Amino acid sequence: MPPTTPQQQPRLGCGAVIQRADGAVLLVKRGRQPEQGHWGLPGGKVDFMEKVEDAVVREVLEETGLQVSIERLLCVVDHFEPALQQHWVAPVYLVHAPDGAQVTLLEPDAILALDWFPQDALPAPLTVSATEGLARLQSPR
Repeated sequence: MPPTTPQQQPRLGCGAVIQRADGAVLLVKRGRQPEQGHWGLPGGKVDFMEKVEDAVVREVLEETGLQVSIERLLCVVDHFEPALQQHWVAPVYLVHAPDGAQVTLLEPDAILALDWFPQDALPAPLTVSATEGLARLQSPR
């Protein structure tokens, strides 16, 4: 395999599955590449020297205003975007938000919309991470 350039190095992201008591999950509509226009999980890039779990909590707060706590790791997603020459590795966590907490779209430049969806009525298209994370939510540990 030929050597990679710095632009071809895998990038580290993270995602959060947030589920209400009624089973609905919070999804955000991406306003940027990769997967612009797709519905995905709140989350984003992990900063240098930042723990992944801390990045999940920070990203959810920055995007939605929700203060969440980590419950467990659901899966690790490899997402390949050859057209963009990107490879993302994204741990996806099940997180808990306080009952009755209100969500607010706080990053309108990056997120076009956010909403709660019943798992039997998910919007399309879904991001790779949302598809894999929600599938893991349905399967036993």
